[in-house]
Amino acid sequence: MEQKTICLRDKIGEILCEFAQKDNRIYVIDSDLAKSTKTLDFEKVFPERFVETGIAETSAMSIAAGLASEGQIPFYVNFAIFVAGTAWTQLRQSAYANLNVKMIGTYSGMDNGKDGASHHANEDIALVRSIPNVKVLVPSNLKEMREAIKIAIEYNGPVYIRIARDNVPDVEFATKAQIGKANIVEDCGNDFSIIYEGTSASIAYKSFETLKEKGYKGKLVNIFSIKPLDIQLIKELSTNVKGILTIENHSVIGGLGGAIAEVLAQEKNHAPIRYIGVEDTFTESGSTTEVKEKYGLNVENIVSKTEELIKNRTLTNIKKENSILQSIRKLFK
Repeated sequence: MEQKTICLRDKIGEILCEFAQKDNRIYVIDSDLAKSTKTLDFEKVFPERFVETGIAETSAMSIAAGLASEGQIPFYVNFAIFVAGTAWTQLRQSAYANLNVKMIGTYSGMDNGKDGASHHANEDIALVRSIPNVKVLVPSNLKEMREAIKIAIEYNGPVYIRIARDNVPDVEFATKAQIGKANIVEDCGNDFSIIYEGTSASIAYKSFETLKEKGYKGKLVNIFSIKPLDIQLIKELSTNVKGILTIENHSVIGGLGGAIAEVLAQEKNHAPIRYIGVEDTFTESGSTTEVKEKYGLNVENIVSKTEELIKNRTLTNIKKENSILQSIRKLFK
């Protein structure tokens, strides 16, 4: 049965309006893309709390810093490439002062599709998570997105929320989203663990179902909070499964896979890890689906790499067992 999907980007303005009805400190700042990011909905309801800067991203981030300094809660909403890239210096300065600035980056990864490869944000996680004080949240469904915005409002400090433009499964998790916590979406066994960030949810679900149909039993894990990570859960997974595969709509350099590898590198023993994401290259412009498929975010590639992980780990275990048996035989000769 085909799973229903939803475009989270379409709900940004609506959800911000919900919270702004109750809190008059909430402002939205735009850089001439309110129609695309759907913050136009916020402008219609709260024009006095909507700031249009035009194509001046660095100034927009500076305005957000100014509003935060005056006790307001500013949300700078724009394409991820502009929030994390163009305004990076101003973002870093805001984080240096630990200002209460909130950022929503949409059209993340390759979600910008046909609008041009220069607008693909395949480096935003790496850019933002490297800055001290900034929390990085990536909701994978509508409930998580509402919770992420609520968390950002209640948390005193800079928060970056990465929101998908592409469709994601229209599901709800029973557990409440929290900073520093991940969610095991499905647990069928220990053959493998697929760990994904919110904007790659759709392909992660499809790949997991395909692996189940092929008889493999694994775990599907949603990383809502990339910074800080759920270190305890990652460590537990790494000691139980045969292999870990990370899926991200982002470069494999400095993103989700890199963040998890940083944790596992400090452990003496852990399952092998492989990454699905954009390799060290600039992506091309095209339809979102076709571009993602070309650069590795497709079911065939994910299933193939997962099977390779399981096979290699099984062979490694057999070799170890044979080595132990040989040592025992030598003792009795």
